[in-house]
Amino acid sequence: MSRPPLPPFTRETAAQKARMAEDAWNSRDPVRVSLAYTEDSRWRNRSEFFQGREAIVEFLTRKWAKEHDYRLIKDLWAFDQNRIAVRFQYEWHDDAGQWHRSYGNEQWEFDEHGLMRRREASINDITIKESERRFHWPAPGPRPADVAGLSENPL
Repeated sequence: MSRPPLPPFTRETAAQKARMAEDAWNSRDPVRVSLAYTEDSRWRNRSEFFQGREAIVEFLTRKWAKEHDYRLIKDLWAFDQNRIAVRFQYEWHDDAGQWHRSYGNEQWEFDEHGLMRRREASINDITIKESERRFHWPAPGPRPADVAGLSENPL
């Protein structure tokens, strides 16, 4: 299976890969998201470490059961050959209705077929008021082109 664009990445293809990941994560479909990763993909998400597509699906199912009305924006930070670094923000609310904004960085490593074989994510959360939300497109689904990314909406 191949997932273009393939490494080595250019600025355009790395940005395209980041936007494709953003769109997939905004679908909140764990199986769809997992298909962008190798069968044995290794993850670090915050303090959790796991490996493989089945573990990815389990993790994302758990995540989106807790993080309601999730909306994410990713922004290309750096790239080289088969690696990409992104920064991101996402907003969500918990079962009690409290809104949160999560800030983070991810480092990605891809195989020759364009599948991500390694993902490391560092994430911090803050509580926000609903009136402080920045991301308001209908969810789940990709961010519309007219909603500003992080470059236009700095951290």
